[in-house]
Amino acid sequence: MDKGERIAKVMARAGLCSRREAETWIAAGRVKVDGSVLETPAFCVTSAHRIVVDGKPLPQASPPRLWRYYKPRGLVTTHKDELNRPTIFEHLPPELPRVISIGRLDLQSEGLLLLTNDGELSRHLELPSTGWVRRYRVRLYGHIDPVELEKLAGGIEIEGIRYGAIQATLDRQKGDNAWLTVSLTEGKNRELRRVFEFLGWPVSRLIRLSYGPFQLGPLAPGEVKAVPNKILKEQVGIPKKLS
Repeated sequence: MDKGERIAKVMARAGLCSRREAETWIAAGRVKVDGSVLETPAFCVTSAHRIVVDGKPLPQASPPRLWRYYKPRGLVTTHKDELNRPTIFEHLPPELPRVISIGRLDLQSEGLLLLTNDGELSRHLELPSTGWVRRYRVRLYGHIDPVELEKLAGGIEIEGIRYGAIQATLDRQKGDNAWLTVSLTEGKNRELRRVFEFLGWPVSRLIRLSYGPFQLGPLAPGEVKAVPNKILKEQVGIPKKLS
């Protein structure tokens, strides 16, 4: 007998939202199953259940897809911002389906952001166990001490928060500005900005160049390019349940 899957997981796979967002929507009474308002995200559903979100039937899950997007500076990576700042989702091409981001870039950061129509794929690629390297070009204000840079490879603790290994190479120092190439595998919120500011070198520009095997390449700010399905399967190793 098919016991089904948790409703939040099904909603995420349909590309409607992330699992966490699904739980919030359920708590807000936005989800009905077979005509009744759902009260818990632990509820399991099968194909026999009729799921309605905000008065509309849950869309059929599409095959997982992935896009490369050059996030410009000045946009937040969220569907709705409390401060009414412009979001990336308001500036995506209208022909794109409903997508969610894999990870985030903060307001003033730019560069490669991966987008997907599949909440489960997003979660899979964000897991620390994936071990994917994220590479950045970072411009700092200040005179860089190479010895301090090397120490970052062993991690650093700031105000009780432990940050993991950061590989940082000084590419160019010109006057009071320096450009670095920086790599890490698991980044906390605003990690690079906090670490370099702690060292006395505030970040004036931060560009993500790559996320795992996917590169920013020649994308222009605001441009979106689909990742071919063949490459997606080869590089990501999509679990069977997502393929």
